[in-house]
Parts: sequence; C-alpha cells; structure tokens
Amino acid sequence: MSSDSLPPLPQNRIVLGCGQVAVDFLATVASFPNPDDKIRSTSLKVQGGGNAGNASTCAARLGLDPRLISKVSNDSHGKGILEELEADGVDTSFFIVSEKGNSSFTYVIVDSQTKTRTCIHTPGYPPLIPEELSLSSLLSALDGVNMVYFDGRHHETALVVAKEAARKNIPILVEAEREREGLDDLLDFATYAICSAKFPQAWTEAPSFSSALISMLLRLPKLKFVIVTLGEEGCIMLERSVNGGSDAEEMDVQCLLESLKLIKDDSKTIPTCISSVETKLSADGIGTITGQLFVGTAEKIPPSELVDTTGAGDAFIGAVLYGARICVSIKDPLFPKDPN
Repeated sequence: MSSDSLPPLPQNRIVLGCGQVAVDFLATVASFPNPDDKIRSTSLKVQGGGNAGNASTCAARLGLDPRLISKVSNDSHGKGILEELEADGVDTSFFIVSEKGNSSFTYVIVDSQTKTRTCIHTPGYPPLIPEELSLSSLLSALDGVNMVYFDGRHHETALVVAKEAARKNIPILVEAEREREGLDDLLDFATYAICSAKFPQAWTEAPSFSSALISMLLRLPKLKFVIVTLGEEGCIMLERSVNGGSDAEEMDVQCLLESLKLIKDDSKTIPTCISSVETKLSADGIGTITGQLFVGTAEKIPPSELVDTTGAGDAFIGAVLYGARICVSIKDPLFPKDPN
C-alpha cells in the first residue's frame, strides 16, 4: 500500500498512554567494554526516553494527539522530560510532579561495532500510586480518547486507568516486553498486545512460539490481536476472527507460519506484510482459534545509516497506535485481508 492510498486520520486523533518516562544518557563507544576496562565514549547524547514517552512521541510525530499519564520529580531531569515531550506535541497535563525524590534516568551504552545498546536504568522515586490520580483527572484524561496504551509500568495506577477505559469500551493496547508485576491483570483488558520475541512462550509455557500465540488468544478472551516484534526479522501477528469463521479450513499454526515465511520477499527494502486467509488455527495440546496469521518484514537499513536500536520497539508501538487508531475510526481490521 502506497502512502497516497493510506486513509486520512480522523478528526479525533486523541490517544492516551500510561507508563514510564525517563532521561537517556546515550554514550557511544567503539566496542562494548570488558570487565574492569576504562574506555572513552566517541559521542554523548542526552534525550528523553522511557517506553511510554518514546511511543507517545512517535505517535505525535505521526499526527496523533497523545496524552500521557506518568510521574516525574521536580528536578532538572523531570523538567527536561516535560519540556521535550511538550515540544513534540505530547499533552503532559496529567503528569504527577513530585517535590521530592528523583526522576527516572537510564545510562545507554551504544556499541558502534555491533549496533546494539545496553541499558542501565534507575527508576524514578517515589513511584506513581493510584491515589495521586484523582477521579476527575482520570475522567478528563480519557475524555474523547479512542485508544489507550500501557507499557506495563506503574501497574497499580495503570490498572485503575484500564478498568475505566474498559468500562467506556475504549480499545486497549498493552506492551508485554517481559513478565512484570501486575502485567497479567492489564493483559486481561487488552484488545491489542505487542510482545517481545521471548514473551509469548515464557508467559504461556507453550512448547513452541506459534502455539504460544494460540494460547494467548485462548487465555485472553478480550484480546483481538497479538503482535510479536522480531527486530530485523520484522514481526509476526495473529488476529482473532470477529465472525467466528465456522466454514474456515483447519490448519496447524506452525505449518501455516512456515508456509508464509517461504513466500515472503526478503529482497524488498521497504516493509511488506503477507497474510493467510481466515483459517481455523490449531496447536496440539493447546486448542484452536479462528483467525488470520500475518508475517511482516522490517525495513532494510544500510549498515552505514544504522546508528543503534535505542527506542526502535517504542517507535514500532507508536506506529501501531497510528494504524490501530485509523482502524478503530473506520471499523476496519488493523491489516488488510488480501493474502497477496
């Protein structure tokens, strides 16, 4: 699909995020140090970070109007976080600002040789608690919102927001990067889940990656779409059928996944997506669901242009918020049904 054929954004572009913001100190080094080494950085950048902060910034740059619920301290880091988010068009009016403690910050070591990053995070203190978000603020934050996103942090407050969003029938996207306290409760409300490569099997204890996707949809009846990010390999997505598809052909989900991988075109530099037709997908010892399986490729970035992977997953979530927001408005699936 070309950019010219993309549907225009609806007038109401408001999405709400709830999660972590931070300051990132990105030190680039020639190669990752060995224990007890002393090395010099080749460059140093200081910029806003945190999963929810990054994803909201991406959503704003794509044309959405994101609001964000989070917490900072009234320190230099906190002030910088708010200023940077506001400059990018993120509404920070629902932030809690503590007069004591510290804002979150992360040391990020960027390896020029491998193009990878290593993060050392210091959480903000004191943490955000539900009592700090008044009912009036919560209702104001949700007013006019058509999508809510949680990165899994501030889980007690996030659960309060999720319950109210569910009561208002607002679709919910939950990031499942790894198992966290309170994440299971949030996933119970999820319409969309975006997972790291290892999460589905770790969470479901299913014997294979593909069967874990089936297990997630069976365990979470409200979940319509599970997406797994695979870095440079792209992503794999499973969508639950809305209509049930009683006449659909039954097929083993692993066999179907392998067949889709065989026909994907890895030669294209731009991202592509191929899908199955609506199918009864089965996994031995797990169960069966009716839906569609998608395999998406990642953009091919020349090594000379690749800086590092910091925030790549968060940008992916921001893009999904954009795509899902359009689909919620036009009542269409997140991805087209054409298997070609």
